[in-house]
Amino acid sequence: MNAPIMTINNLKMYFPVQKSKGKPVYVKAVDGVDLTIYKGEIMGLVGESGSGKSTLAYTVMGMYKPTGGQIIFQGRDISMSSDKRPLSLKKDLQIVFQDPGSSLNPSHNIRQILELPLRVHKIVKREEMERKITQILQMVELSPNYMYKSPASMGGGERQMVSIARALATDPTFIILDEPTSALDVSIQAKIINMLLKLQQEKQLTYLFITHDLSLMRNIATRVAIMYLGKICEMADTVEFFRNPLHPYTRMLLSSIPVVSEEEEALKPKKVISTGEIPSPVNVPPGCSFHLRCPEKTELCFREDPVMLEVSPGHLVRCHAYQKTAGVNVA
Repeated sequence: MNAPIMTINNLKMYFPVQKSKGKPVYVKAVDGVDLTIYKGEIMGLVGESGSGKSTLAYTVMGMYKPTGGQIIFQGRDISMSSDKRPLSLKKDLQIVFQDPGSSLNPSHNIRQILELPLRVHKIVKREEMERKITQILQMVELSPNYMYKSPASMGGGERQMVSIARALATDPTFIILDEPTSALDVSIQAKIINMLLKLQQEKQLTYLFITHDLSLMRNIATRVAIMYLGKICEMADTVEFFRNPLHPYTRMLLSSIPVVSEEEEALKPKKVISTGEIPSPVNVPPGCSFHLRCPEKTELCFREDPVMLEVSPGHLVRCHAYQKTAGVNVA
């Protein structure tokens, strides 16, 4: 395992939404997340809509100032908003958003979009700008002819390639991919994924890949973490994760993956039936946040929120069912 490139410690991101009896009420979008990402890996972060995946990404990027906790990137504390971060740090940490239609400036052509990060970070001299932009476009398999097109004149897949090109322009070491293919046609998704994997190998990049697609993670991720209501409930190396899922929520997600053959069906865990509804993030019940939906809950689950435990090397789970069998190593 390589050295850590990013360490997230007890990260919290709360949003005030209203007041109750004179006291503020918060949506706890990210609620005590611990996560270590190693240099050169693809860390998959999976969860349903509203689980806090994107909020975690935006907090790491500095779009939100964390309510609490710490983010260490390449040995430096970056637990502050983006405007307080040094320019050299922003150069190394980039993001590709889910919807390229809203993340690209519609009034600029592709040259202007790619030129901006090059100018801000002083990557090349003015006379070398066109050559560099051509090189970046070719890196994402786009012709230099795209340079003077507008985002509106391009398809969704081409716009996402431009978004990836913009992220690559500063020669970063770490890229957050926030569901980069979910807004695209199936026909273009595989091309984007293959291109991202090729770039990751060629440029020795580290990815935090956020998605709701577990099937995709099985094929590309180094490790997988599952997020539910602002907290990580299970994390493991990809092979171990799919071979031996532990948390009831994880098994519920895996058992619902559609398959096309009996052999694939045999590999899925026994179906876990969700028995309740997802609680409001404004009013998360005491105890384990999953207990309203968990068919395996006990009396303890109603009272105490479980801690994350390492039940085998690199395999961590936040569930009361494993506290007696786990060692003393607490994450």
